[in-house]
Amino acid sequence: MDPLSVGLVGCGNISSRYLSADAVHDAFELVACADLDAELARETAAEHGIEAMAVDELLDDDAVEAVVNLTPPSAHAQVITDALDAGNHVYTEKPFATTPGEVAEIRERAAESDLLVGSAPDTVLGAGLQTARQVLDDGRIGEPVGATAHWTSPGHELWHPNPDLYYQEGGGPLFDMGPYYLTALVFLLGSAERVAGSVSRPHETRTIGSDSRKGEEIDVEVPTHEAGIVDFAGGATANLLMSFDVEASTFPSPAFEVYGTEGTLALPDPNHFEGPVRVRDHADDDWETVPLTHEYTAGRGAGVADLAFAVRGDWEHRTGGALAGHVLDVMAAVRSSSEESAFATIDSDPGRPAPLPADFPDVDP
Repeated sequence: MDPLSVGLVGCGNISSRYLSADAVHDAFELVACADLDAELARETAAEHGIEAMAVDELLDDDAVEAVVNLTPPSAHAQVITDALDAGNHVYTEKPFATTPGEVAEIRERAAESDLLVGSAPDTVLGAGLQTARQVLDDGRIGEPVGATAHWTSPGHELWHPNPDLYYQEGGGPLFDMGPYYLTALVFLLGSAERVAGSVSRPHETRTIGSDSRKGEEIDVEVPTHEAGIVDFAGGATANLLMSFDVEASTFPSPAFEVYGTEGTLALPDPNHFEGPVRVRDHADDDWETVPLTHEYTAGRGAGVADLAFAVRGDWEHRTGGALAGHVLDVMAAVRSSSEESAFATIDSDPGRPAPLPADFPDVDP
């Protein structure tokens, strides 16, 4: 198939991962980049042999068919909307947007224009989580009963030179790290149907701990310790904890497992594309490491390829707006449940995405 021509908006730290993916995937070709910092865009373009443009120029360029949106979370909805209005398909970094209302407007606009919107994380397309799905589908642990998804840290301000966005609208540990875990859980267990949550914000400010801004205080606008119970339509219940307020823990980080009627499935870090995937049942004295059933471990870019296949051929868009919107609904419900002291019902239902062919991305859609 002809590669999908892609322009990248936002030339920050993560952009290099997408630009490097261009050499891995035949399904798309990165042709241009843009940033509000024009000099940064020029430097990025020169390094990777693509064209630097202004943001509006890139969105309106007929040679660009799809936009990869790597702007801060608070800008996601506006950039996605502008790209759709210009006639582009869009793949955005997580979170999809900052509110379910923004997601609904984006999905409606995309549908009206017959355009596709996809969203990170695409780690669910990696060999690790695809293998875990195969273990579940093979019945190795029986029927899923529950899951644990814990990620904790003292906070990104200790190492990140510009951590502000993690503590502003669209930030917080749940919106930053939660998409990895919740996307994986929906892929493995199916749609969620209700949520109970409890969140807190122990500190009004944070102190940057590195580089030129070391010692500077920044405001905290969002919860930083977020816990939830997520009930899935299939009957399983997951315990969720995402925190920027844990100095140390005896638990491994991440702690990510699915419990079944016949055994336990230890999942790989959902922020990565590889394993290990391990299984243990009541008859085993130790954990069995499962050989990977799928090939893809090459990092970011898989979601853009997924979008490209869906645009070009008969292909289920696995990292599409329905899944990403559902994940955002669950995260928003953790916070609304805490505020209202009641379970929150999840109305969206993307279904359980189909597993990938084992040889992805070397497929013919």
